[in-house]
Amino acid sequence: MGRIIAQTTVTNRLDNDKFIQCGMLVDTGAGPLILPAAWKERLGAFLRTEPVELLLANQDVVRGEVCAPVEIKIDGFRPVWNEVVFLDAENGAEQVELLLGYVILEQAQAAVDMLGHRLVPVPTST
Repeated sequence: MGRIIAQTTVTNRLDNDKFIQCGMLVDTGAGPLILPAAWKERLGAFLRTEPVELLLANQDVVRGEVCAPVEIKIDGFRPVWNEVVFLDAENGAEQVELLLGYVILEQAQAAVDMLGHRLVPVPTST
């Protein structure tokens, strides 16, 4: 299976001048949008923050911080409001993978095209 990178903009809804634009790895095994903790200051202050523990696929538990509200805009799809999880690099890793999880994909009505290795709009029924 190939890697799907989606150009995404994350904007702090309390301060529209605070945003991050980057290519994010589409990961249908992850739920939230995940960014490195080192990037948190780039988005400024949040209305709500709280610590969280996440269970990784290898069964490791990592600590992070959930912050909200943010607007998440995947290029070519409608923007959605949700939260972002900031994680520290753990276990000697130099960086945290930028992940776009299934919750955000569903909200944006984006589906994974496995053959074309891209995101496509979810078809609407008539």
